[in-house]
Amino acid sequence: MMTDPIADLFTRIRNGLMVGHPRVDVPGSKMKTRIVEILKEEGYIKNFRIYKDNLQGIIRVYLKYKGDKSVIRGIKRISKPGRRSYVKRDEIPNVLNGLGLAILSTSSGVMTDQECREKGVGGEVLGHIW
Repeated sequence: MMTDPIADLFTRIRNGLMVGHPRVDVPGSKMKTRIVEILKEEGYIKNFRIYKDNLQGIIRVYLKYKGDKSVIRGIKRISKPGRRSYVKRDEIPNVLNGLGLAILSTSSGVMTDQECREKGVGGEVLGHIW
């Protein structure tokens, strides 16, 4: 049993980028699918595909490189099972002065820091990507 599936997603992406893999496979869930959708929308990954199986499914994430360097410079889990990190709408973090991205889980769903500021909602900070 996995205790932190989102940290596992971030770790698989980070490890795949470090060794130069073109893609990584991750066990699927709705939250992980939404996080990967955000990464695609923001241009951090090329694409993703969901494969159905008899279990929870598999998300295949196609990693993006510019030359021989990865587009993602860093990916970090913020809120962990042992220590959750919640922010109010006026305390939403600004990753690298707006060059990075914070992903939050809110009552309106999983969204980026910019979307949270526009909608005026806070929530749990899942991670930072830059």
